[in-house]
Amino acid sequence: MQVVVLAGGVGSRLRPWTNSIPKPLLPVLDRTLLEHVVSSLPTDMVDEVVVAGGYKVDQIKAYFDTADVPFDVRIVPEDEPLGTGGALGNCRDVVSGTFACFNGDIISSLDATSLLDMQRAKGSVGTLGLWEVEDPTRFGIVGLDETNTITRFKEKPAPEEVFSNLINAGSYIFEDDVFDWMPHGRHSIERDVFPKLAAEGLLSGVPFEGYFIDAGTPEAWNLAVKASIDHRRFTSGFLHGSDPSWFASEAALKGTTPLSAVVHSMVANGCSIGASEVTMSTLLKGASIGDEARLRSCLVGEGAVVGRGCDLDSVVIDHGAEVPDETVQKGGTWPMQG
Repeated sequence: MQVVVLAGGVGSRLRPWTNSIPKPLLPVLDRTLLEHVVSSLPTDMVDEVVVAGGYKVDQIKAYFDTADVPFDVRIVPEDEPLGTGGALGNCRDVVSGTFACFNGDIISSLDATSLLDMQRAKGSVGTLGLWEVEDPTRFGIVGLDETNTITRFKEKPAPEEVFSNLINAGSYIFEDDVFDWMPHGRHSIERDVFPKLAAEGLLSGVPFEGYFIDAGTPEAWNLAVKASIDHRRFTSGFLHGSDPSWFASEAALKGTTPLSAVVHSMVANGCSIGASEVTMSTLLKGASIGDEARLRSCLVGEGAVVGRGCDLDSVVIDHGAEVPDETVQKGGTWPMQG
């Protein structure tokens, strides 16, 4: 089966990390975000991954040209931003039959074979994974009847327009007939396609439970790391501690001073951590944390250095950046953006 991954965004909410590394290539434990996204389907069902995107796609292609992954990767580039619908529609000449489509920053417990089973049973044009939330106004909401047919779809409703707490979870199974409902050029699949398909009874939905994380913000990124730790979404490295963190190797653990406290965090190879507290944070390869520092919900880029006595909360630290001793900062980036 082919899998289309919608990866057209520049990852602006994860800057400055994404200024040099495209979001699909950022690591969540021992795999890239893109590999986690695709893992909603069993490996033996995925023949080809089609990456629909425009930002640093050459870098994505170069990575997967040499990566040891069990599927082929094809890039369908955008010359200009096309929106979710335009990006998928741009793939109409390379995708055929029944295929999966995933938003490029979703980590969830969804088993997408349940969508495929529903699709085959009902003969729908598309089947959506659905997640229940308390406040659905930031998402696309669906009306779902007792036969799992989606009867209504509304993207980002105003509070008075809410008719459901079931939201579109950004994971789909489509027939290639879906392209007949899509105009050429820039458009939104959520605003321009799904409402029409729902009105004709051609969309199905499958609610799921477990976890659902849109890993597009620093806070959500660290939640995705924690979920990946909790649910053992890795094949190398190991967990350490009563509130476990993931270490890429024994060497990564040995770079951590025994007096440190590392909780629910990711520690890549080549990192060193002094007698400090690191909580719900992600340390990419070669990062260094000095003594007596406190990091909470931080993203520490490749080769970055955090000085002694720093107190950082929800800060995104650029690759190779140096945070001076005793720096105190809540939110934002380092270096701070003008």
